[in-house]
Amino acid sequence: MLDILMGAISLGLLWAVMTIGVFITYRILNIADLTVEGSIAMGAAIAAQGITLGMNPYAATLLALIGGMAAGMATGLLHTQLKIPALLSGILTMIALWSINLRIMGKANISLLRMNTVYTLLENSGLDKAYAIIILGLIAVFGIITCLYWFFGTEIGCAIRATGNNPNMARAQGINTDVTIILGLIISNGLVAVSGALIAQSQGYADVQMGTGSIVIGLASVIIGEVLFGRKNFYSRLVSLALGAVTYRIIIALVLKMGMPANDLKLFTAITVAVALSLPTLKDYLIPIRRSYKGVD
Repeated sequence: MLDILMGAISLGLLWAVMTIGVFITYRILNIADLTVEGSIAMGAAIAAQGITLGMNPYAATLLALIGGMAAGMATGLLHTQLKIPALLSGILTMIALWSINLRIMGKANISLLRMNTVYTLLENSGLDKAYAIIILGLIAVFGIITCLYWFFGTEIGCAIRATGNNPNMARAQGINTDVTIILGLIISNGLVAVSGALIAQSQGYADVQMGTGSIVIGLASVIIGEVLFGRKNFYSRLVSLALGAVTYRIIIALVLKMGMPANDLKLFTAITVAVALSLPTLKDYLIPIRRSYKGVD
């Protein structure tokens, strides 16, 4: 059981990086960005191909970051310059990235077995792989959270947040909302690609289909984190995202342990997200029923 929990925590920390990226678009920019389903696979593809060609794993992960940022910029330009709706812009980029990822890898998947990864240094020091992933995952997650907390407190960061809250008011204050939307998408997809690179190196392979359903996983982690761990301030919200991603992975591990078929996981995740998103509506619906039951007018 301990091995299952350690595996869930290690994987949850890597997915937490992607969850933070989803949070930036979904909560801050108020955009449902489907680019992430392509950019997470792109990050894995770039890192895997770079490592197999002899590149330093850290440099390959940095290159994955740049690739993800380029994907986010493409979506941003489609939305802001060509006036294509945000949802459709993300879908178009996601579809294009499928072919691009195949071009990058040259085939559907790349194995990283017996190759150096970002975890190799810690593993060589005697740590078990799960512990190595947890340590590096914690460093990456809290490093990213700290940087984002600082960034969104700057003038440009506040402009991005203002754009998501009220774009009309942001424009009235002289903010170029096209630039802030593009910048938000660049940061988001860059983080998602880094997550893909770290996940690929942890599982030992990159696959062109690994991004399928990732947006739902990200949303589930965001909602679980916000519901269970609260939203007192911006820093605690960012930390709650990581906790939500880890909690989601622990839930999945326990559900599998109880005997749920692996093929039903995406259905389980979709139902979880649907219920969580509908909680405000269900609450408004149930309160009058409860008052009526108690005889309160």
